[in-house]
Amino acid sequence: MSMVKSDIAQDMLRDCLSGADEGVVIPGTHFRSELRTEGLSIVDAWHVLRTGCIFNNPELDIKTAEWKYTIEGHTPDGIWIAIVFCFKQVNRAFPITVFSVAARRRTV
Repeated sequence: MSMVKSDIAQDMLRDCLSGADEGVVIPGTHFRSELRTEGLSIVDAWHVLRTGCIFNNPELDIKTAEWKYTIEGHTPDGIWIAIVFCFKQVNRAFPITVFSVAARRRTV
């Protein structure tokens, strides 16, 4: 899939989460593994996917030729996390990895 602007990618991701136009989010094995490593739940990740923001331009993965986007935001417990994802199709988002950013943690 070709690159889309960050604000459009954010809207596309939210459509995938809502199931609009048969959209889906398919968490990969590495993503699920990193959730466990970070002590996070799928609920934490879905919260950030729904409410977070894409601050940076996408990056082209030269191995897969896919554009990767990073969405960031707070979990309900105040942990600032970043989720890297791509689109396999317009209505199919694929979270690749997740990591916490301790410098942006807020007190809840």
